[in-house]
Amino acid sequence: MTAWSCRSIVVWGPSTGRARRKQVKVMRKFCDRASLPRKAISLTSAGLLAAELVCLCCAVQARPLVPAEQRYDYYEGALPNCADPQVFERIQSHFNEREAEFWKSGLEIVSFDAPREIGLRSNGLDYIPRRYCIARAYLNNQSSREVSYSIVEDQGIIGFSFGVDWCVSGLDRNYAVAPNCRMARP
Repeated sequence: MTAWSCRSIVVWGPSTGRARRKQVKVMRKFCDRASLPRKAISLTSAGLLAAELVCLCCAVQARPLVPAEQRYDYYEGALPNCADPQVFERIQSHFNEREAEFWKSGLEIVSFDAPREIGLRSNGLDYIPRRYCIARAYLNNQSSREVSYSIVEDQGIIGFSFGVDWCVSGLDRNYAVAPNCRMARP
């Protein structure tokens, strides 16, 4: 009776001496032949992994780094300031409309204070120009909240003027830019 594995060959049974050595020799040959496909598979997988890494490196370098102002369908890079009244009007009207129609909370933004820029084209020169800002909004329930907003070129109605993506801290009820309006910032 023989019990064996490729790692440690153990021979049980009545065989002794020369017969036992012959059995062990045969088992070792079998193990060497059985390990060849495993070695080939591991070498093949290592080769494929190396080829994939080379392709990924090439793909990263192939991305065009052309500034948005120099493209065929170019952007001007002209964005309104963070304190522009038109920006505040858009945020205020969209917030008031959303709270009245969807959430039915009755909240309205009354005014804005202390706008400041926290990033300009933070994503890179080859992306759509964006200006990231933060301001303090005063609501009609005598509370104030932080508003994070970005002004994006040509993202208004049918790409005609600038667009504004905004989030009022603590009032992002559907977690669109969660956590706490962090995804609205650079």
